[in-house]
Amino acid sequence: MASADAPPRWGALPAGAGRVRFALWAPQASEVEVVLDGDRVHPLVPHADGFHAATLDCAPGTRYRYRIDGDALVPDPASRWQPDGVHGASAVQPLDGHRWRHGDWQGRPWHEAVLYELHVGTCGGYAGVQAQLPLLAAMGITAIELMPLSSFPGTRNWGYDGVLPYAPSAVYGTPDELKALVDAAHGHGLMVLLDVVYNHFGPDGNYLGRYAPQFFRTDAPTPWGAAIDFREPVVQRYFIDNALMWLHEYRFDGLRLDAVHAIVPNAFLDTLREAVACSVAPGRHVHLVLENEANQASQLARGYTAQWNDDFHNALHVLLTGETEGYYAAFADDPGAHLARVLGEGFAYQGQPDPRGHVRGEPSAGLAPHKFVVFAQNHDQIGNRAR
Repeated sequence: MASADAPPRWGALPAGAGRVRFALWAPQASEVEVVLDGDRVHPLVPHADGFHAATLDCAPGTRYRYRIDGDALVPDPASRWQPDGVHGASAVQPLDGHRWRHGDWQGRPWHEAVLYELHVGTCGGYAGVQAQLPLLAAMGITAIELMPLSSFPGTRNWGYDGVLPYAPSAVYGTPDELKALVDAAHGHGLMVLLDVVYNHFGPDGNYLGRYAPQFFRTDAPTPWGAAIDFREPVVQRYFIDNALMWLHEYRFDGLRLDAVHAIVPNAFLDTLREAVACSVAPGRHVHLVLENEANQASQLARGYTAQWNDDFHNALHVLLTGETEGYYAAFADDPGAHLARVLGEGFAYQGQPDPRGHVRGEPSAGLAPHKFVVFAQNHDQIGNRAR
């Protein structure tokens, strides 16, 4: 067992010699058991900082759930494979099931990025996307960005209602098929980025609040429910380890972090960036891209690769269509001037108030142009917009 000052990593992870280490953070629980294949029950040992853990003989594919205080059976919040849906049992997933063909791939520098955002479900799952890679490469695309893959309830979702961040959705295929997609993309010279949602969980299928209410804040509601408590070190570790999993086990070339303005305190972004930087071998290109309504140019100056530049889209859209509802209202006064400032300095809003009095942004004129991801459309503007 790990020492008291080194909490075990979340989830069910190989421990060598056919054994698996199970670890769950359940600070409210008096007793935690892991139930294997529906009938084999093993107690977990209380560990430092609210963890309960045990190392057991266990084969890949074994279904398991945690039983909390002799009552509730719950899936693993760090499940690596959730074949029976978010309310079903988790499954032990080997980390080395895929044999990489392009293991020497080092990625590409960011200034070469021509991004193609796609939804895996509309492209036929992981195998369906893989079949389209030659066409995407021939179009001049240099990077594909997958909308979120974390397991969600049901069979259709844009990905922003995910509840099990470590488990790529079984609706689209297996974890090894996802790794095969990334591997094949690298063979075509394509980077692969993944959109991750760390600012909230979806409304159905997340059980953390039952046994770890400390994961959430009661003083900071969000549009999606109780805010995640990023002041808690164990919570920070949960998301940092998730980012490292995608970048190293799945070999994604980068992550797009959804709506980081909703992550409070914002200092977590520095902690995450530093953890990723320390984990990456010299010479490998790994990119962290923000979606951030706050237009924090300082995050880009401190090491984040780039930010989705909504100001570019909003100014262009208002200029071309005259639409001024919703978030377009902030660009209605002079869309041409806003667009000119975006093209010359990065952000349109750099600390001044919008017409509604909301102050947003920081000075961005000193940043390189490739720090800003520009687009005429993305998933938000196509399917989440004023009508």
